[in-house]
Amino acid sequence: MPQTIVFDVNETLLDLGALDPVFERLFGDAGARREWFAQVLQSAMTVTLTGRYEDFSAVGAAALSMVAQRRGVTLERAGRQDIAAGMRRLPPHPEVADALARLRDAGFPLVALTNSAPEVMRDQLAHAGLSPLLDAMHSVDAARALKPARAVYDTAARLIGERPAALTMVAAHGWDIAGAMSAGWQGAFIARPGQVPEALFPAPTIIAADLAEAADALIARG
Repeated sequence: MPQTIVFDVNETLLDLGALDPVFERLFGDAGARREWFAQVLQSAMTVTLTGRYEDFSAVGAAALSMVAQRRGVTLERAGRQDIAAGMRRLPPHPEVADALARLRDAGFPLVALTNSAPEVMRDQLAHAGLSPLLDAMHSVDAARALKPARAVYDTAARLIGERPAALTMVAAHGWDIAGAMSAGWQGAFIARPGQVPEALFPAPTIIAADLAEAADALIARG
């Protein structure tokens, strides 16, 4: 039986760059989008390390307030709603659909595992046209923790019905790969622009420039 391939969603499958025009309009700087998502991840880590659980959408909204305060920008409700709606309508990276189809044709079970809330996850993957290519979709909400908490990967393994060694996490975030590998999974790191593996952890099983290259490596490995 081939490995079950588990995909992170935001930045790994879906392109957050589609939000740049919204941030350009609201902040006068498209770069605020990267600052915002970095703050989202920092706040998510803070919540996780302090033993709390917050819906990822709430984390995103709080991070947006922090960036606005830092930049001296007043955000109206409509602008906040535009960003929240945009998160549900992100396009996939260009190579993603074909790579998923090739992995599926090669017999790999394909699963999504995201920090996004269940309803956001469903909207994201449906809008991107990726839902039919996936065998299952899981949110961290089932574990009541955010990645890279160990509970997320242990809960996902239980829901998928596989032992950790039979699972490969595919992500464009070094911390996600580190979390999965620390839980006994394999890891395939997607080196999207600006992303590098975590230096303090073992090297990912696979390092690829994009999902097409990762699919080649996974298929070759079998």
